[in-house]
Amino acid sequence: MGFDGTDLSARLRSMLGTLNPGGVILFRRNIEEAAQTHALLRDAQRVLAIPMFLCVDMEGGTVDRLRDVIAPVPSVAQVAATASAKLFRKHGRLIGDEIRALGFNTDFAPCVDLAFDASQKLLGSRTVSDNPKRTIRYARAFLRGLRDADILGCGKHFPGLGEGTLDSHIQLPSIEKKWRDLWKQDLLPYRRLRKDFPMVMVAHASFPDVTGDLLPASLSKKWIRDVLKKKIGFKGLVISDDLEMGGVLAAAPIGDAAIKTLAAGSDMVLVCHKEEQVWLAFETVYKLAESDGDFARLVTKKAKRVLDSKRKWRSLLARTAPRPTPRTIDKLCRRIWEFTEEVRLTTGVAR
Repeated sequence: MGFDGTDLSARLRSMLGTLNPGGVILFRRNIEEAAQTHALLRDAQRVLAIPMFLCVDMEGGTVDRLRDVIAPVPSVAQVAATASAKLFRKHGRLIGDEIRALGFNTDFAPCVDLAFDASQKLLGSRTVSDNPKRTIRYARAFLRGLRDADILGCGKHFPGLGEGTLDSHIQLPSIEKKWRDLWKQDLLPYRRLRKDFPMVMVAHASFPDVTGDLLPASLSKKWIRDVLKKKIGFKGLVISDDLEMGGVLAAAPIGDAAIKTLAAGSDMVLVCHKEEQVWLAFETVYKLAESDGDFARLVTKKAKRVLDSKRKWRSLLARTAPRPTPRTIDKLCRRIWEFTEEVRLTTGVAR
């Protein structure tokens, strides 16, 4: 869940204690400076006995929640242009160390959408290449860098937004691409990295040539249960993209979307912005579980999967970074500057 504010208000404390969420996600609206962010995450975790996924979207470039708090990190495209696996891993380690210092333990990255012409206005520098093998090479090294910093990663946006021409934050993209081409291209990173991704995030995009309808992948049993879990064999946690996005709300109101994505195979739902929408998603799922025994068993099974994963990753989730000092931030700024220069010199880009 996301929320408003930069500190743990009484309202937020009560909300966390009641909902007992699997995790929280912060955005720039929650992040004023390093010590404040660390305190917010620490205080939120103290409300609950079970460790939470303390999440952020941190890719570098245009998706950099900490650029004004620490320093801007190069984009995926800039780092990918070096063709250096060493720098790919260094990118992950640097981002991992940066967010770990502020108290996070989970990064919703890397983005493994392919850089096709159709989506370049939307995804831009967030993508590596239109070549899935180059994307895999970057993502595998980036994930190793995150692991070096004790940070969980998340592959996104399954099955792939590379051929999408609409922004799923606003509208539902309908991607008319044949199954054989998706399998060879967009799905190859998920096939090759199925053991590397701790989590996979499912996109709000429809693929009518595969499913025969305009249902978003995030609500589709065909995509989540049949393709991702069975055919590809992914064993990690599956999370929906933000259920407040227009791409999914075009198909179902948020409460129904929460139920449908769980029924389709997601283990967790993501609701990022309005607290009333968080409550609505929770209450809709809870009420159905009270009245429908089959759905209650499904939710119980998913809760167990999440808890089992947290036990598997308990040492990582239990690790608490010390409160960041100005010296800590100065060191990170220096490392980011040095890394940026190394990327620039490797690619031969002028200042």
